[in-house]
Amino acid sequence: MPTETPVDTALLNELHQLRETLEQHSYKYYVLDEPSIPDAEYDRLFNRLKAIEADHPELITSDSPTQRVGSAPVAGFESVRHEIPMLSLDNAFSEEDLSEFDRRVRDRLGDTALVTYACEPKLDGIAISLMYEKGVLVRGLTRGDGATGEDITHNVRTVQSIPLKLMGKVPERLEVRGEIYLPKAGFATINERAKAKGEKLFVNPRNAAAGSLRQLDARITATRPLEMCCYGIGVVENTPDDADNHAVLMPDNHYDVMHQLQAWGFKINKHLEKAEGAVGCHDYYQRMAELRNSLPYEIDGLVFKVNNYELQQKLGFVSRFPRWAIAHKFPAQEEITQIENIEFQVGRTGAVTPVARLTPVFVGGVTVSNATLHNMDEIERLGVQVKDWVIIRRAGDVIPQIVSVVTEKRPADAQPIVIPAHCPVCGADVERVEGEAVSRCSGGVSCSAQRKEALRHYASRKALDIEGFGEKLIDVLVDKKLLNSIADIYRLTHNEIATQDRMGDKSATNVLAAIEQSKATTLARFIYALGIREVGEATARNLAKAFGLLDEVMNASQEQLIAVPDVGEIVAHHIETFFQQPHNREVIQALRDAGVHWPEEAPVSEESLPLNGKTYVLTGTLEQLTRDQAKEALQALGAKVSGSVSKKTDCVVAGPGAGSKLAKAESLSIPVLDEQGLIDLLAEHGVTL
Repeated sequence: MPTETPVDTALLNELHQLRETLEQHSYKYYVLDEPSIPDAEYDRLFNRLKAIEADHPELITSDSPTQRVGSAPVAGFESVRHEIPMLSLDNAFSEEDLSEFDRRVRDRLGDTALVTYACEPKLDGIAISLMYEKGVLVRGLTRGDGATGEDITHNVRTVQSIPLKLMGKVPERLEVRGEIYLPKAGFATINERAKAKGEKLFVNPRNAAAGSLRQLDARITATRPLEMCCYGIGVVENTPDDADNHAVLMPDNHYDVMHQLQAWGFKINKHLEKAEGAVGCHDYYQRMAELRNSLPYEIDGLVFKVNNYELQQKLGFVSRFPRWAIAHKFPAQEEITQIENIEFQVGRTGAVTPVARLTPVFVGGVTVSNATLHNMDEIERLGVQVKDWVIIRRAGDVIPQIVSVVTEKRPADAQPIVIPAHCPVCGADVERVEGEAVSRCSGGVSCSAQRKEALRHYASRKALDIEGFGEKLIDVLVDKKLLNSIADIYRLTHNEIATQDRMGDKSATNVLAAIEQSKATTLARFIYALGIREVGEATARNLAKAFGLLDEVMNASQEQLIAVPDVGEIVAHHIETFFQQPHNREVIQALRDAGVHWPEEAPVSEESLPLNGKTYVLTGTLEQLTRDQAKEALQALGAKVSGSVSKKTDCVVAGPGAGSKLAKAESLSIPVLDEQGLIDLLAEHGVTL
């Protein structure tokens, strides 16, 4: 055991300096998102501090950075009364509700002038109260019922964005309130870990955060990537002796108080803004609604508070709610509904996918009646049955998914879900390859479902781009046995197309012209169009660059394929297997015989491409090129095409209507080309369009 030995002044100074340095770097990393040293350097400083404290345990203090790692389990949670109640907020669910809130505020203030509001996202996490005495964290409480919360100090100490010691001069006692939440990336990580261990998965980030904070063993909490963002204050006290010379005066409004808290070491939301009146609040709502799904954390609405504290006091409270604040909720992203039936769909690769037919429910801004269940592994993990009541989730444009089963509502006639033994489309055997989660129809292209999907993929915009050759036309041509393989597209006659419903002579002429135009393509597009399992645009492009010739790709070994960027063992196996099938080689030859062609060249190394290592951004409207054409041409020259402008961007191509991306490029002095400039650049390197 370490012994208490005298501490020389130099070592004591180093101890204090290490703590101060680590606190500063933690603040920059976890609060400002602006790390200034590499992780390895931080670890070196941290380990040096641990070593000093190990040799001199009498020097360990509760606010030392080493005390975040988690202590031994506690017996339970103690209930503690809040000195100032943590009240709920009233809710607004529409623009009219928010306007009515603003009207009530102005009426009570007896002033028709615009009211300034502080606006911020409403994080979907767990409300927390943190008490600091002389700048040191002494207690962390949950909101509880608003009057009494649970003491989870041992857990909040493990959250890196919660300062153990505040920076600068602070009030004698200061209560800071905020939300502890789990970012989306952290939520995915802990569920991946749980899945790998065969443990139960969390339903959503909020439940995961709540479960993390209710751990009796803080060492478990310390492994969860929780964050805390403050949204207000409670108790603020200065001692009587401070009154004359040392009192810390707080700003008189919410917006400035938040920035004062940030200066003391707390994380605040970067989308905190001020708005004037109801119109300003509506504008903020619209902007945040557009940003919502791109945020790295979940929000379920926005909070609007009268910014001035004196006006807040004047407005007061009603029941459990302050009259000076309201939460404008977004449309719910989770709802409860019932599974009416399970149907099975067959995809172009033969995957037999269960689809839940739901009692229609409004969620995420739309009415949802279907949800994909992916595969039997997913069904077994959820424990879902036909007729179950389930919670479904829809965020933005994400396909609705079932996240959990409400088992206590399971009806007596609920039935297990069973993958059919035979394909629901063609009747062929359904097989499940060992090691795979997906069951597949063995019918191949003899299965019309796979044939239809293969044709749709081949004709899609990012593949051969046959305009007008859409889903309905493909369905009817397959059903009438006019399309039995992809190559049959090039054998279609004017009469066969024109006599179909909603077609006619002009439409048939346009479709045939698009079919003819599709014959001239690129090797990358053709490989992608073949629909090889797990070969997307990027992989197809890499294969084309690496081999140059289709025959080289078709005859490549797994070892040669694995050497290609973005191709691993599984993808290499899918590619080799695809080209080994005689039928697939016959289809490829039939397509070539029909006139489908592309420039075939010797492989080119990435390093030799003229734009290798350069990052381009396309913005605005291109008039001579399509966005895909421009992107493909730049990528063919080795450039990376990004969707956002940053300091690493080398050039921005801006067409008419370019907005914020162009403005950011100009502010960063990034070169900007118009469309003609891009065409000239491509021509300079031998690319003509």
